[in-house]
Amino acid sequence: MEWRAPMPANDTERVAVVKSYRLLDTAPEIAYDEITELAAEICQCPVAVIGLIDETRDWKKSAYGFPPDQCTMPRELSICSATICGSDLVVCSDLSQDKRYSDNPAVTGGPKLRFYCGMPLINPQGYALGTLCVVDFQPREITIQQMEAIRRLSHQAVSQFELRRSVLELERRMAELSEARREAEKERERSDRLLLNILPRAVADELRTKEHVMPRYHDSVTIVFADFEGFSRLAEQIEPKSLIEQLDQFFSAFDAIAERHRLEKLKTIGDAYMCVGGLPEPNRTHDVDSCLAALSLIEFMRRTNTQRERLRLPRWELRVGIHSGAVMAGVVGKSKFIYDVWGDAVNIAARLEAAGGAGRINVSDTVYSRVRSLMEFEPRGAVEVKNKAPINMHFLTRIKPEFSRDPEGMRPNDAFHRECERLFPGYGAAA
Repeated sequence: MEWRAPMPANDTERVAVVKSYRLLDTAPEIAYDEITELAAEICQCPVAVIGLIDETRDWKKSAYGFPPDQCTMPRELSICSATICGSDLVVCSDLSQDKRYSDNPAVTGGPKLRFYCGMPLINPQGYALGTLCVVDFQPREITIQQMEAIRRLSHQAVSQFELRRSVLELERRMAELSEARREAEKERERSDRLLLNILPRAVADELRTKEHVMPRYHDSVTIVFADFEGFSRLAEQIEPKSLIEQLDQFFSAFDAIAERHRLEKLKTIGDAYMCVGGLPEPNRTHDVDSCLAALSLIEFMRRTNTQRERLRLPRWELRVGIHSGAVMAGVVGKSKFIYDVWGDAVNIAARLEAAGGAGRINVSDTVYSRVRSLMEFEPRGAVEVKNKAPINMHFLTRIKPEFSRDPEGMRPNDAFHRECERLFPGYGAAA
């Protein structure tokens, strides 16, 4: 028997209200992610979702425990499509034993869901926009207190929806009062934003004021190369659109990590990602910043792969190469700008990345000598590389325990920063 979800009697009006919030297909937001993470922790479930249901799909605004490329399910197959037909919490300890859901494809195949607890997200006008739900891959029971917590968290999610709608209404009224000025400013901001997405701020400012950028020599920067081992094999297994979406999710996270550690993202080439520390504004801690960023990249992918393994999805294995040296930096192109660096240091960093390993950070002697008092390494000795003499390499494994905020040695503590202030005067002010 093919499973079909019931449909609310007022579904046409309900879908129109869902769309009025302008939440569908928007980027993840921390306010919603915190709600799903808390829901999963309270119920001790691996997955929690805030979903909105339109006429054809159950789209996830936040999906704790789900990979970013699996944010949509056909409405007719979604268990939550049945939940929005009611007004209170739906709890099912074992979906496979419940005749209402036992024929659902998500129960009979795919992830093989077993436990479900879902609360409809009902707005002040009484429309069920979607659900907050927690699920598990094995049967389980939850307490009355946990059920009540899901109800309360659903109220918080709806409050976020209403806040967004209020902001949108305010923006609309402001636009009506000053449409011409707003459009002119938006156009200018868009131009500036596009330029800053391509060029560092100092370089963009020079280009705006002088209409050209002078190439500059930097005697010491740190280059970070990263790519995914076995990417060709992954590309054969994953549908092209999903592949690009996953790369975009990963590289967007990498951008945030690079910015947090004062690195300048230069470019991506296929599955390769490149960023540099110490330019366009020189600093004395670019090698330390780069190593911390690399540890964050590896930690991010480790967390991502843990979630993917729960859902029986293939892993993405990142490898990173780091080298410090001199480069020339400048802008090439007239209508399509790119800020780039050139020099032997760039080639060596690329060789280090290629000679690394899955989930490993491979650094040169130069980087090792500058940060070894702060971090731990595995020596590799001289390794043969393409078109180069053998290069001494080291695997960066972690921050030293006395300088680490976590047992795995991925995040620095206050002692780490104090030591950097001692080693690199002005470190605190620069950071």
